[in-house]
Amino acid sequence: MTWTKRQKRRRATASRRAPEVSLKRAARLYRKKHREAEQLFLAEGASLVLESKKPPLRLFTAAEDVRRLSTLTTPTGPVGVFPFLDVGAEALLSTRERLVLLHSVQDPGNVGTVIRSAHAFEAGVALSKGCADLYNPKTVRATMGSIFHAPVARELDSLSFLAQARDAGFATASAIAGEGSAPQTLPRDRLVIVVGAEGAGLPEEVLAVSWMRVTIPSRAASLNAAIAASILLYEAYMRVLP
Repeated sequence: MTWTKRQKRRRATASRRAPEVSLKRAARLYRKKHREAEQLFLAEGASLVLESKKPPLRLFTAAEDVRRLSTLTTPTGPVGVFPFLDVGAEALLSTRERLVLLHSVQDPGNVGTVIRSAHAFEAGVALSKGCADLYNPKTVRATMGSIFHAPVARELDSLSFLAQARDAGFATASAIAGEGSAPQTLPRDRLVIVVGAEGAGLPEEVLAVSWMRVTIPSRAASLNAAIAASILLYEAYMRVLP
């Protein structure tokens, strides 16, 4: 028997021994502490589930099961159970030339939307400590399936991550409400765009280690994190297109 065949048999045996993801077990994934303990999360809706390149560990399709697992008033369809997808900081820095670091952005919709924009513009996402949970059902839903495509690192210390990025050759552009450089001046090389929550913005210690500060011209007093990050990601993406 070849080594490849032995591996296949061992994997098949391990798969048979792995406990099935029961409905009761899946329902517990609504809470973060259970998601973390199991390293599993839920994705609801056929279009979202189909975005994954790998099949879910379990797919619930019966109407009564979906109603029990759904966080929506009107369930949208099947619910899949998937293993965690996030990567470490080093892996993130080695897989994308453009990244966005969200600092203490607590709204799940904003975090999910930024992941969707990162997927659209070939970027990765770093989430600091204090950001909305990547695997919160609202965050997952807001990604519209991009959670399966854009690399994401989470629970990072912003200053430590920016130091790692600098050592890896990345420039840093922090978004501020006024008096920053125009988005058109973003560097073409490896870049981390840093965006804070709309109200709080970025702390001075983060701004102090930034290579540049950038401001999006706007008649509004401020833009929310998802809009600001998306505009800057698009601008950075356009600068490297042939």
